[in-house]
Amino acid sequence: MLAGMDLRQLRGFVAVAGAGTVTEAAHALGLAPASVSEQVRRLERSLGVTLFERTSRGMRLTEPGATLLARAPALLDHAEEVRRAVTGGRRRVQLGALEMVAAARLPAVIRRLAERRPDLDVDVRALPRRDLLAGVADGRLDAALLLDTGHRVGGLGFDPPDGLDFLDVGEVRLSLVAAPGGDTEPLLVSPRGCTIRLAADRLPGADLVPRRELTSIATAREWARQGLGSALLPDFAVDADLTAGTLVPLGPPAAGAGPPFTLALRLVWLRGREPALREVLYAMAS
Repeated sequence: MLAGMDLRQLRGFVAVAGAGTVTEAAHALGLAPASVSEQVRRLERSLGVTLFERTSRGMRLTEPGATLLARAPALLDHAEEVRRAVTGGRRRVQLGALEMVAAARLPAVIRRLAERRPDLDVDVRALPRRDLLAGVADGRLDAALLLDTGHRVGGLGFDPPDGLDFLDVGEVRLSLVAAPGGDTEPLLVSPRGCTIRLAADRLPGADLVPRRELTSIATAREWARQGLGSALLPDFAVDADLTAGTLVPLGPPAAGAGPPFTLALRLVWLRGREPALREVLYAMAS
C-alpha cells in the first residue's frame, strides 16, 4: 500500500471514523478493540501524522484524518476490484434499507440490477436508520436507502455521521388518515426517533392533539382502521385502504385541510465511493 499503509489498517481507520469510537468499530469489524486501536496507531506512524483526536466522547478526525477519509474508500474499492480481477470473483454489493422501504421499494431496484448486471450479487439488510448510517460510515454497507427531507442528510431531524453523500431516487407520500366515522384523536405514532414519528412531529399543530405511542406504523395503521385515532402513514402502507375506503384522508391536526406531504427516498453512501457504486446508483435513479 501507499506509504506503508496496508488494507487492514485502512479498513480499521475507516471503521473508527464512521463509528466514532474504537469499541464500536471493533464490534463492526469483528475484532478486539486493542487490535483496531493498534491498526490506527500503526497507520499514523507510517504516515507521520495524527489522524484522530482522542477525546472522552470518542475519536474525532483531525484535518489529515478527514483528508484520508475522503480518499480511503476509493483506495479500498480499487484493491477489491484488483482482487476480483485476479481471482475471477463476483462483485457483491451490501445494500441496507429501512424495513418498510426494503419490503415496498427495493424489489423493483433488485430486478433492474439483475437485468443490467447479472454478474452483480446484491445482499439486502433491513435495519433501523441508526444502524444503516453506522453501517455505511464504517464500511459494512456499500449504501443505504432511507427516508429524509431537505438539502442534507438528516434534514428530517436526525444526526448522520460525517462524510456521507446522497442521491434522492424517489418520493414517498405521507397521508394523515382515520377510519370513516372513527375517532380522529389521539394521533397514533410510532416510537420516538423512528422516521415516520419524526415526520409526524413536523405536522402543523401536531403538538396540540393527544398522542398514543405504538410499536410500529403497522400497528398504528391497524388501530386507525379500527377507529381508534388518526395516523400519519406512507403511501405504500395506506394506498390500498384509501382505495377501499377503509381509511380516509384528513387535514393536518389543528389546521385547515391540506394535501399530503412527501419525504425523499434517499440513497446514502460514503463520499468517494461513487465509482464502485455506479451500477447501484444507475438502477436506483432509473
